[in-house]
This record gives sequence, C-alpha cells and structure tokens, in this order.
Amino acid sequence: MPREVRYLRGVLDPAQEAQADAAMERYAQGDDAAFADLYRLLGPELDRFAMGLTRHRARAEDLVQQTFLQLHRARGRFRAGSHVAPWALVIARRLVLDDLRRLRREGPLPEHDRADHETPEDLAAARELRATAVQALDRLPAAQRQAYELVREEGLSVVEAAAAAGTSVGALKVRAFRAYEALRAALRGGT
Repeated sequence: MPREVRYLRGVLDPAQEAQADAAMERYAQGDDAAFADLYRLLGPELDRFAMGLTRHRARAEDLVQQTFLQLHRARGRFRAGSHVAPWALVIARRLVLDDLRRLRREGPLPEHDRADHETPEDLAAARELRATAVQALDRLPAAQRQAYELVREEGLSVVEAAAAAGTSVGALKVRAFRAYEALRAALRGGT
C-alpha cells in the first residue's frame, strides 16, 4: 500500500472512513447534498497532505479544490463498496506531483493571480475553446472518452487506468492516443 494511502487511512478513524465512503456513494447516486459531508470529512486531511508537500497555502488550497473537482467529475464511476479516501489521496498526490513538475519547468507563479489580467476577449476565447473541447469529448466513443478521463482528468497512471477500465495497458494507451488525436483535431478546427 503506498505511503500516502496509509497516511490518510491512519488519519481517518474507521467511523469517519465509513461515513466518507457512504457520502461518496450517495453523491455518486445523485445526492448533491452528500458532497458537503464528503468535503467536511476529507477536506481537512487532503489540505494537510497538500500543505505538507507544497508548503504553500494558496497552492495547497487550489490542489484540494482540484482534487474535489476531479472527484465530482468521476463520481458516476465510483463503485459502491469502494473506499473514497485512498482514491481522493491518489488524485491529490498526482495533482501535487504535476504542480511540482510544472514549477520546476516554468518557475513559481507570481504572487498575484494571472487571471486578474485577462481581457474579456481572452475569457471569451477560453470559453469557446472549452466548449469545443467538451463537444469533442462528447463525440468520442465511450472507451476512448473513458481512457482520456481516467488518465488526464483523474490523473491515474496508464497501469491504474487500464485496471480501472478492465482492459490491457496497450489497449488503454491506444484508446487514450486516439482520444488525444481527436481532441487535437477538434481544437485545431478540424473536428
């Protein structure tokens, strides 16, 4: 069991873990109010985890929010009887690692928020690009969309995504590649 999973399992007592699992099951079944329980149970622990690795309050908060966003997007694929805490921690860990890689590549972000300086035209272009991407994702075959979501949105490794999809690593790589190509073509205007 990865160290991070043991960390979160050690912090949540069995009753809290069972409450979090039940909240995620309710949320996956469409009970939007269950999200508040999930956030109350997992949020502080995910925040401690992200803060411990980033040592930066704003980045840690952003990473926790991204973790919950990915949980939200994937809630329909949550399997009843599964444990949500380790899943949430794996997502948070991947997001933290991606953030650290980005920082090594690009350098730290300035203290002010870059989005404050975007023009209305930039925002409109970003909305249009997002709408195009969402439409392209919706047109993908289900297997390709699933591969894309598991790898890119949930942050799973190819091996983890293949296991989650119930397919081989090679098949998942092909599905993900085809999804990337279709999205690239759509974003370039080639639909």
